[in-house]
Amino acid sequence: MMLDTTRRQRPWSSLLALLLLALPGAALADDDWPRGHYPLPEHGSLVGAPYTVAASHEQTLLDIAREHAVGYEEIRNANPEVSLWLPGEGTEVVIPAQHLLPDAPREGIVINIAELRLYYYPEVGDGETPRVETYPIGIGREGFDTPLGTTRTTMKLEDPAWYPPESVRQEAAARGEEAPAVVPPGPDNPLGRHAILLEIPGYLIHGTNRPDGIGMRASRGCIRMFPEDVEALFRSVPVDTPVNLIDQPFKAAWQDGTLYAQSFATPEVEERALSHRLEALATLEALKAEAQVAIDYAVLSEALDAAPGRIVGLSPGA
Repeated sequence: MMLDTTRRQRPWSSLLALLLLALPGAALADDDWPRGHYPLPEHGSLVGAPYTVAASHEQTLLDIAREHAVGYEEIRNANPEVSLWLPGEGTEVVIPAQHLLPDAPREGIVINIAELRLYYYPEVGDGETPRVETYPIGIGREGFDTPLGTTRTTMKLEDPAWYPPESVRQEAAARGEEAPAVVPPGPDNPLGRHAILLEIPGYLIHGTNRPDGIGMRASRGCIRMFPEDVEALFRSVPVDTPVNLIDQPFKAAWQDGTLYAQSFATPEVEERALSHRLEALATLEALKAEAQVAIDYAVLSEALDAAPGRIVGLSPGA
């Protein structure tokens, strides 16, 4: 991904974010917290809570997802019976607003490729409550996998120009077209208005002029965000912030005496379903050793086969 690096911006505080799916009966987050911002739990990894909204006559499910900062796959998995293009006036739509934090150090930016979600753990001052901000993302499609590993943010650009890479030029030539030498800032720029460069050459966290692709595997490897979400991150994240790109299709953690788990049906998981289950069992057995609580493996099996992304309690009575 090539772009103009002549404009730089310094960060300042921001309060934009989003919400996702939860367990029945979970308490709503403090109303004083913006959407997608959660106080870090003193114990455990469960944050957020679910809620429902009523669709208006003209809204699509994608409109509702964008309004509540939820990605495509998340809104579809949370509402499998709801029409994508015409939910209908008054239809209840579940907004998935609960998350199990990834099993990774809670610092800087953590991007879980399997989950199509970014987590940001900002540094806080004295007297401030430690928190996490979470946003849906789009990642690389087949053949353009988003890389894994640790890196850092190196530069922040507002209204960047985009220089189509060689792969774009080749695809355009195959169609009998000619790719532009440069796409200036504006509505046709696929980087949107804000871009955060990573130390990995050619990879960015950036906005998009096609927001319907957020929550999908549709990019050339970069991390895409809703324009309003990347602007919030852009204003908050300092240059030289650590970034940890991980792939965790199965997450589990104890919370208040109950073991919760969450699974995501990524293409890689579908290709190796048996090994995925074995990895999940190994994770749970390690957690089980922390407390004398039985695990309902029938519930686990059902959870792995059910709607992806649903958080379930695996202890009896959960």
